Parts: sequence; structure tokens; C-alpha cells
Amino acid sequence: MRILIVEDDRLLGDGLCQGLRASGFSADWLTDGAAADAALAAGDVDLIVLDLGLPGRDGLHWLRHWRRRAERVPVLILTARGELAERIAGLDAGADDYLVKPVPLAELAARIRALLRRSHARPEPVWTHGALRFETDSRRVFWRGRPVELAPRETALLELLLASPQRVLSRATLQQRLYHFEQDIDSNALEVHVHHLRRKLHPAIVRTVRGVGYALGPADAGSAR
Repeated sequence: MRILIVEDDRLLGDGLCQGLRASGFSADWLTDGAAADAALAAGDVDLIVLDLGLPGRDGLHWLRHWRRRAERVPVLILTARGELAERIAGLDAGADDYLVKPVPLAELAARIRALLRRSHARPEPVWTHGALRFETDSRRVFWRGRPVELAPRETALLELLLASPQRVLSRATLQQRLYHFEQDIDSNALEVHVHHLRRKLHPAIVRTVRGVGYALGPADAGSAR
């Protein structure tokens, strides 16, 4: 899942970005709202972590701007502004959650996971699909009750497919949400990840829709031994 961090404190922004990447997210960090607005308009973003004390127009301005534009991306405000009136203003402006700095990275990651589950209408912490079980907190994957070791990018791809089990996701969408902005992507990287999921789980766990992209396979894939 692609997370966009909007934070003008360079030390904090870099730390959040690296920490969320280590937690399994595809995270990018920008230092002002205008750059975040351009990134949101240009590609798929699953969630924004938004500071309020940004240079120029503050975070609250950009949040209201996105909501007026009918952007539905979840926004988690992470700010030093902790007064009750400020928290109310942020939530009333359209924020989905509000945290006051400093906050442990583990709690931030947990809040992000909860918001992402709700945004995909899958609030339960464990996702199942036939013989497949995915624990969203620990990111552990089980097939027919047995743990399966997946690489981080393979896990992220499986999570994207599970989050929207009825949708066909285009190759471009998957690449945008699996990799951060400055990352070089091999032309066949996505196909390699799909191949590994099929090999480690079941050949039918990922369905190829020719000319469009990929989708989650049928729930009964692998039901027969």
C-alpha cells in the first residue's frame, strides 16, 4: 500500500518514511502541500499522513481542498497541535484520524492499517480467501493452515489483491502502489512477483486478465489436494 507522508521536518519525515517502509508499506515523503497535491493527482495513493504546520498553506488548507475535490483517500493528521479545538477542526475538515506528536511508530503503523482496512470495506484484522489466510497486523500469510514465507513485495502484492478481491488491478496501478516514487523498477518485476505467489501458494491464486492486469483468483483455488 502506498503511503504519502507530508512533513516539513526533514529528520522526522525521513524517519517516518524509513520506518513505514520497514513496516511493509510503500512510503514516499514530501515536504509541502503543493507537492503532495500534485502527487495525489498524478497517481494512486492509499493514505496520506499529514502534518498541519507546513510551509505556505498549512495542512488544514490542503485537507479541505482535497475533500472539496471529492478525494476519498484516507488522511491521518500527525501534528504537534494537540489542543481540543484543533483536533475537532482537523476531524471536521475531513481527517480520518488525528495523532499528536510524538507517537510511537508501532502505533502509527497500526492506525494506518486500521484506516486502510476500513477504506477497503474490510475492517476485520484477518482476511481469508478460501485456503488463504492473511493477518494484516503481523503480515503473516497462511495457506491451508501452514505459514508461507513471502518476500515483502510479494506480501504487498497479495495484500493489494486481497483488499479488492472483486477488482482487476492494472499493471500500472499495481506498480504505482508497490513502489515508491524514486525507485527504479525492472520491466518484468511485477510478473516475477506474480510468478512467486503462484509458486508458493497456488497456480490459480492470481488471475491474469490479458490486456488489463491482475486479479485475485477464485476462492476455491487449491481446495482440492
